[in-house]
Amino acid sequence: MTPKHPKDSKTEMTDLVLPSDTNPINNLFGGELLARMDRAACIAAQRHSGHIVVTASVNHVHFRKPVPLGSVLTLEAKVSRAFGTSMEVFIDVWKEEHDSKAREKVNEAIYTFVAVDTQNTPVEVAPIAPETALEKERFDGALRRRQLSLILAGKLKPEDATELKALFS
Repeated sequence: MTPKHPKDSKTEMTDLVLPSDTNPINNLFGGELLARMDRAACIAAQRHSGHIVVTASVNHVHFRKPVPLGSVLTLEAKVSRAFGTSMEVFIDVWKEEHDSKAREKVNEAIYTFVAVDTQNTPVEVAPIAPETALEKERFDGALRRRQLSLILAGKLKPEDATELKALFS
């Protein structure tokens, strides 16, 4: 399969934080943000694979800063690496300031999706060919993150996690 670039899967979603999206202190519910990230990441994975995708795991979420009522929120999702039938998708979340229009990163997350056919059978996806320094950094780290996730899920023995072992040897 011909490799694809992360930019080919780039998905950008911009939305407003409304009162029904917020908690009692007028900040965006974490669960609401998780759902928005899942949708953006899903679209990126579908763009990369050309197939239906299902969320396999939420591997990492970092809530850096609260997102207040009325904020303009932009989510950027790209496939960072592909592993046979699965894809790691990295999501960056930005809040736009009302007055200056400056953007501030408020969150990031990493999701894993599996491409499937209409019978829900996993299908192969194209590999990723990173281009920018950030894409290469995320690509390189993806194998370590995958091995850690598989160990935690009981699907990989720690002694078989070659990339993780290399960090400590």
